Amino acid sequence: MENTVVSASILSADLCCLGNDIERAEKAGCKYIHFDVMDGIFVPNISYGIPVLRSVSKRTKSVLDVHLMITDPIRYIKAFADNGADIITFHLEACGDPMRVIDEIHSCGKKAGISIKPGTPASEFEKYLEYADMLLVMTVEPGFGGQGFNYDMLEKISTAKEMLSRKGLDIPIEVDGGINEMTAALVKKAGAEILVAGSYLFNAPDMDAAVRKILEA
Repeated sequence: MENTVVSASILSADLCCLGNDIERAEKAGCKYIHFDVMDGIFVPNISYGIPVLRSVSKRTKSVLDVHLMITDPIRYIKAFADNGADIITFHLEACGDPMRVIDEIHSCGKKAGISIKPGTPASEFEKYLEYADMLLVMTVEPGFGGQGFNYDMLEKISTAKEMLSRKGLDIPIEVDGGINEMTAALVKKAGAEILVAGSYLFNAPDMDAAVRKILEA
């Protein structure tokens, strides 16, 4: 329980009250704020960009967990780093040279996360494990919040954990998609430590209780 981090996905927050929703999430026990960036090309949706991140960074001292679901992410690494990102995660499927993106993130003094879609095997992580600071396993197709959890992804989380263990690497695995009190227990058992939750938190009548249920799952 003490090793679990809840990352509140503000994709499900109320944009009219975004600052207040972030404050609610922090008071409820979320250590990270998950900031989804979508370009309408890599995924079929468009979400927040750099101006919103800049504003959010002024409102929170939590870790800003920026998830780039965009094509050719290297173009924007420095801009996101300069505007408040602490962790910058990109998709291996979205770029031709992942090591170049990882190096760019590190050169900006930020942590580099690498992510894969549900259809991409965990083996795609392997050649980058020594260079990444976090692995993100998507348990839904990226692009929209509120989707149902894909239980087939539990094996992928376990496989990623085994790869890290074999190499003696202490890198956290983050899981994004369909997280609630029931699926939280399953992904934690599989090896995940950072759990992204959106609609489950922001639609809950009691966010404090919702966070507590994830931590205690």
